[in-house]
Amino acid sequence: MSAPTVLAPGLWAIDTGYIGPQIDAVHVLLADGEVALIDSGVGSTAPVVLEGLAALGIAPAQVRHLVLTHVHLDHAGGAGALMAALPRAQLVVHPRGARHMIDPTRLVAGSVAVYGAELFAQLYGVVSGVPAERLRSTVDGEALALGRRALRVLHTPGHAKHHQCVLDEELGAIFTGDTFGLAYPRLVDRGRPFPMATTTPIDFDPGALHSSIDRIAGSGATFACLTHFGRLDGLAAAAEALHADVDAMVRLCAATAEQGEQALADAILDWWVGRLRAAGHSGDEGGWHEALQLDAPLNAQGLLHWWSSGGRPA
Repeated sequence: MSAPTVLAPGLWAIDTGYIGPQIDAVHVLLADGEVALIDSGVGSTAPVVLEGLAALGIAPAQVRHLVLTHVHLDHAGGAGALMAALPRAQLVVHPRGARHMIDPTRLVAGSVAVYGAELFAQLYGVVSGVPAERLRSTVDGEALALGRRALRVLHTPGHAKHHQCVLDEELGAIFTGDTFGLAYPRLVDRGRPFPMATTTPIDFDPGALHSSIDRIAGSGATFACLTHFGRLDGLAAAAEALHADVDAMVRLCAATAEQGEQALADAILDWWVGRLRAAGHSGDEGGWHEALQLDAPLNAQGLLHWWSSGGRPA
């Protein structure tokens, strides 16, 4: 494993190594000797997270909260394995996701139906439940105590109905899961990130996502911590790019829905490459395609599910 990356005083990103380097992060926040973890990684990467904590000199008993931004398995699949190793932690989850963390049977079945049992096992490992008495369902706007610090929970639907973000007002950080998009380090050019909206299945809601993006940008945070991946500064500029992405995804879906998933995925990829080109990013299109090849099909799947469920441009 790579060493945890310092993002700010008392804040680190552990690269879980899921799928590849700098794709999936678990964030570690330390205040007054207590720790909050934001997202869990998948079941197969739980040992990496525990090794990362050990490398930081953090004992398992110091972890007070394991906060899930939402219950998609790349964010929550390792929760059961981590909670078994963190004796004092509580699992903090949106109320719409709580039952799936107690009994993940439906989450697992849905993913196995998509990937098949063998690939699912390779991607996610074992997904185990968490005892109900160790789980805390959140209320929008409530505070979580971490040492003398208060972490604010913000419900942020649009990517998923069970999505929440965590605001650390003292540090100026907001942990955004997938609501504030993705920004892979390999696409950073001369210090400029490339934030992208993610519309993966099955709860994409463009109106709600626009509102949640604005809520994050207006939260008072000075930087975001993205599960995919790491620190993102310049929230106003990132929000502008994400709003444009959401609107473009909706337009592209309307234009290509009858042609199927591949046509829409190709159109999304072309849109992102056009954005990179227009912004003057260096690099070659082959490298861009490699970096984006996973997310374009996933976005297409989520958009087509929204379309088939009656979603239409406003």
